[in-house]
Amino acid sequence: MKLLTPSLVALAVCSTLFSTASDASSHREAPNIARFAALDSTDFYAFNSYEEGRGEYVTLIANYIPLQDAYGGPNYFAMDPDATYSIHIDSDGDAIEDMTFAFNFKSMLAQDNEGIALTVGPEGNQRTVAVPLKNIGGIAPGNNAAVNFSESYSMSVIAGPQRTGTKTMLTNPMTNTNEFGKPLDYVGNKTFSSMANYQAYADQFVYQVSIPGCDSMAKVFVGQRKDPFVVNLGKTFDLVNYVPVEGDSAPGAGDGEGFPGGITQDDSNDDLADKNVTSIAVEVPKACITGEGNGTIGTWTTASLPQARILNPNATFEKPSVSGGALTQVSRLGNPLVNELVIGLKDKDSFSSSHPQNDGQFIDYVTHPSLPELLNILFKDAVNTTLGTNMETLAPTNFPRNDLVTAFLTGFPGVNQQATVTGAEMLRLNTGIAATAQADQSAFGVAGNDLAGFPNGRRPGDDVVDIALRVVMGRLCHPVPVNGTDTDLGLCAPEDANTGLVPFTDGAPLDATMMDASFPYLATPLAGSK
Repeated sequence: MKLLTPSLVALAVCSTLFSTASDASSHREAPNIARFAALDSTDFYAFNSYEEGRGEYVTLIANYIPLQDAYGGPNYFAMDPDATYSIHIDSDGDAIEDMTFAFNFKSMLAQDNEGIALTVGPEGNQRTVAVPLKNIGGIAPGNNAAVNFSESYSMSVIAGPQRTGTKTMLTNPMTNTNEFGKPLDYVGNKTFSSMANYQAYADQFVYQVSIPGCDSMAKVFVGQRKDPFVVNLGKTFDLVNYVPVEGDSAPGAGDGEGFPGGITQDDSNDDLADKNVTSIAVEVPKACITGEGNGTIGTWTTASLPQARILNPNATFEKPSVSGGALTQVSRLGNPLVNELVIGLKDKDSFSSSHPQNDGQFIDYVTHPSLPELLNILFKDAVNTTLGTNMETLAPTNFPRNDLVTAFLTGFPGVNQQATVTGAEMLRLNTGIAATAQADQSAFGVAGNDLAGFPNGRRPGDDVVDIALRVVMGRLCHPVPVNGTDTDLGLCAPEDANTGLVPFTDGAPLDATMMDASFPYLATPLAGSK
């Protein structure tokens, strides 16, 4: 079988520009979760902290509520007070959580939940009327008098399985209560005076907390952040209305010497550039989460609701509905893009509600993935016609796809594989691999000769869209750089993947310098008004 070179692929892609499938993440990857925006996990990160002096810590970030327009008032983006948002950690490799951080939220109005009211009308005909906005004036660090709506949350640590383990409520040392505050979303610069003042305001909500059995303090922050994910969303869903191959000799080179007609890296290709998210961020000492394993953890985030919700026909702020019954998982995210690009449409909701130890039911989606075959169906005839060839397939031919099993379900030996190997979809992080400083990180993680990046955990600056596209099309069948040396992983052979070396990309650039270099790492959210 003839190997397809990058330049030949580009010619074929140009000739079939309007006939390929969508392959980007929309943050709304399953039909059911699209109905529950407040419980929709957009991205999940787990990485060894790279803030200076925090090398013995791990940071876990779960983002929720997708596609937030900064100007999305007057209600903005509150968490669901009926939901439980969780970050799970498996320290021994059995795909069952050994520790869970669980968050529950409460929404409140000012003045004993009555809300701020104004006196309206002339003397003798006055009424006290509640205001319709979440704030009535400027807000500054230490001055929340103008805030009409606020959120708080409780945080608990569960040792053992979430449903049956030992639960401990954590204490806010600033108030000596179990309540922690969440900052108001970034309404705009008139409310907060400037971006610098909003960040100073938000910084008040970074807390240090004591975890049972842990000698060092952890950190927690919950609040709105700039969405760190980048993706060429609109054009991708428009039947990939661009040539999805790098057009420069190297990303960002600006020389046009890559694939003829290929897309080049440009900030304008990021359709999430004007979006915010809500982040749950925890920084934990490594020694407190590795348990008796080999130092590699498996981790994921979920959101759950009580099984029944009855709407109040006379809804009020305090009681718009009544919820009850067993806690039921409706959202799940570990590795990025799995439910989006790997799991079939009919099983996406099943995946969202399932648990890692039960992932055997989805094995065919990994060993025999449909996306590469779909791309093959859409491209093959045009490629053969354009090149005068008779190739049988453009998709990888190694079945079962052990390269994807390793990437998604077991981890890589010596990199992020746990001592006990259980086939389960989790984001795996080797806590023993030192963090790479922000300025030195490769957006391509392990494939970019940076063992501290994806798929060894995931950092905010890892370009997982480009990485995932290349992996699913066979990149791991070819040698990858490890510690400066091209290494054959032995998972499959180069002849199994014609397009394995093709630099697929959506043209939306991402790197670590687009984030902050300290906890909670994600950048200040965009203002609703300049």
